[in-house]
Amino acid sequence: MSAHRARRRVLIIVQNLSVPGDRRVWLECQALVEAGYQVSVVCPRSPGDPPDRVLDGVRIRTYPPPPATVGVASFFFEFVYCWIRTALLVARAALAEGFDVIQTCNPPDTYFLLGWPFKLLGRRFVFDQHDLCPEVYLSRFRRPSRVLLAGLRLLERLTYRTADHVIATNESYRQAALRRGSKVADAVTVVRTGPDPHRMRKGREHPELRRERRHLCCYVGVMGPQDGVDLAVRAAAHLVHDLGRKDCQFALIGIGDCYADLQALVTELAVEEFVTMPGRAPDEELFAYLSTADVGLCPDPPGPLNDVSTMNKTMEYMAFELPVVAFDLEETRVSAGAAGVYVPGADVAGFAAAISELLDDPKRRAAMGTAGRRRVEDALAWHHQVPAYLSVYDRLLGGAEHRQAVGLTPA
Repeated sequence: MSAHRARRRVLIIVQNLSVPGDRRVWLECQALVEAGYQVSVVCPRSPGDPPDRVLDGVRIRTYPPPPATVGVASFFFEFVYCWIRTALLVARAALAEGFDVIQTCNPPDTYFLLGWPFKLLGRRFVFDQHDLCPEVYLSRFRRPSRVLLAGLRLLERLTYRTADHVIATNESYRQAALRRGSKVADAVTVVRTGPDPHRMRKGREHPELRRERRHLCCYVGVMGPQDGVDLAVRAAAHLVHDLGRKDCQFALIGIGDCYADLQALVTELAVEEFVTMPGRAPDEELFAYLSTADVGLCPDPPGPLNDVSTMNKTMEYMAFELPVVAFDLEETRVSAGAAGVYVPGADVAGFAAAISELLDDPKRRAAMGTAGRRRVEDALAWHHQVPAYLSVYDRLLGGAEHRQAVGLTPA
């Protein structure tokens, strides 16, 4: 690597997921490395991961994650704990390899405090907004504190104000940055979280995952209060007990704060025989499930966060040619288009009926799956997002000459 390239150094901060487990952040890391940037990451540690390693050219420094958040007090503790742990590792990165840009990926919106001192030293600050934190709080807690909500809105405004550039995951988030953050249009770039269609594609089926049933429906993702996985369980129970369908197995893949409660709900609704919950699955196992499934489930209910958020699982289902059953959310429609069936409100019976109708119509499932895969390949895949993502760093760290130096554009 030439000295010209080596001067461009990026440090990425993530709190809610480890890396490379965070698919979006790992794709960003790979795009930067391929473009000639030096990349390091600070994130929480997954079980079995070392505290410090280099993976595919990316330096990854990790800290032990905090306990699961179950209330306002632990929510605040998580902020403080992760901030201190992150600050120590950022200082280590600054002394070891250095960086020209800090990219923070929320939640939470507290790392602008790390950006301020480094901006005084000439570093740049990029805010990669994965969530709208005030809306996350409203979605997770039934009785939100007005004081805490006001504090979250203040943190968001300060993060916007500190950022030299904001990366938004969709147009709804971009509009939030323009309105709530008073950012100018040129300082906000949409970079969607698209799947890698070369890795994520339908492969060999694994009939054993159906547990001797004809069909398989899959949910893949986080299991938090706002994710609606309980509605998927209730839909499965409605399908089995009220519609009398015994021919469908449900696989709910992932972990989260609600995992134990969901297991209890499965037992309470007497669908243990029809619902499997394998936890977090490695890619090989996950891809086997998605290659075998007939329908992908997006049970995220309408709400202040879900209405404007892009669900990664939606596009992952589409990459595997699965039709999607979802509640009718604006950004889910933008992502899935003709690959989705959209159920109004949070109607569990309607969700179950939509699943049942798709299971009985293999031609429709195939047509929707083909439409979804085509949309991924033509518009949503990660390689379509890379130019927009790299353009942010080109503007901040030298413009087009850097792209020419690393061979991405002609001189």
